Amino acid sequence: MNYGGSMSQPKILHVISDSRLGGINKVLNYLNLALRGKFQTKQICVAGISEIMMAEFKPDIIIFHDSCSWKKLPVILICKCRAKLLIHDHHYCQEFEKSNVTSLPRFRLMLKLAYGMADRVVAVSHAQAKWMTENKLVEPAKLIVIQQSTKLEELLALPSKRVETPLILAAYGRFSQQKGFDVLIKAMRLIPKEKVRLYLGGYGPDEAALQELARGEENIKFLGTIFDVPAFLNACDVVVIPSRWEPWGNVCLEAKAAGKPVIASRVDGLIEQVSDCGILVPPEDPHSLAGAIEEVCSLPESTLQAWGQRGRESVSQAWENYVMKWEALLWEMLKN
Repeated sequence: MNYGGSMSQPKILHVISDSRLGGINKVLNYLNLALRGKFQTKQICVAGISEIMMAEFKPDIIIFHDSCSWKKLPVILICKCRAKLLIHDHHYCQEFEKSNVTSLPRFRLMLKLAYGMADRVVAVSHAQAKWMTENKLVEPAKLIVIQQSTKLEELLALPSKRVETPLILAAYGRFSQQKGFDVLIKAMRLIPKEKVRLYLGGYGPDEAALQELARGEENIKFLGTIFDVPAFLNACDVVVIPSRWEPWGNVCLEAKAAGKPVIASRVDGLIEQVSDCGILVPPEDPHSLAGAIEEVCSLPESTLQAWGQRGRESVSQAWENYVMKWEALLWEMLKN
């Protein structure tokens, strides 16, 4: 196939967990648009993979975005037999293991088998890649780090906001164990109500439990699903990310693009994102989180503005770099 010509574009098949619009699928749609004209792309749910589909589309590269598991190893093997295979892992990391895995040998064996079938493995953060290599889950020559990103121009264009009292905290994401919003609500209960307000956006299985935990806390407001992230972030002063694990953490990226200081858990990919633009705290520690929030409340506005500006500058080219690295990787795989 003449990949350099205009007659035939390479075909990229993206295997996803489901077709509902989530954070990962949203980024994937943006990436496919950015690469349109250079590659033909198709997305399919992991449950929909079949030999007929493979024969009809005839992919040159298959990118597996779903979480690896013992049940999915046969699917990964099918992909390996039909095209060059890339596993894009934005699910597993060191703190995920600590919080969820009961048998490390079994879990790591599964990952070694999955990654072993791939021609390349993409980690979404340097922390995730370090965890992979230190535990010998993947051959170093196969591994590449492409720090996750999304389109940021609307966030980068937001004007600066005057910081007032009470300080407006924002947190958003899926209401699940991973995101640690229960820890944040417990921390809010330790802080004088006149100092801060919390706008909490999202949905998920833990919603009822979180609302019950926040009962009586009039300075905590649940906003439901956040459809307009720029407007939501524009209305706040500081973004809090209390995750228990986070291979990368797009919320932190978005907060920085919006020029907002962050308070984040000291876990996985969040660690490398928070440098001179906020505070890191231990995960699952409401008292430490409350202390960080009170510290931020006491800082002068100039300090918060400087943190926000440094964060914004650090991600000003994040999306362009993301697209460039993905394109370079795909062409490299096609040539080898």
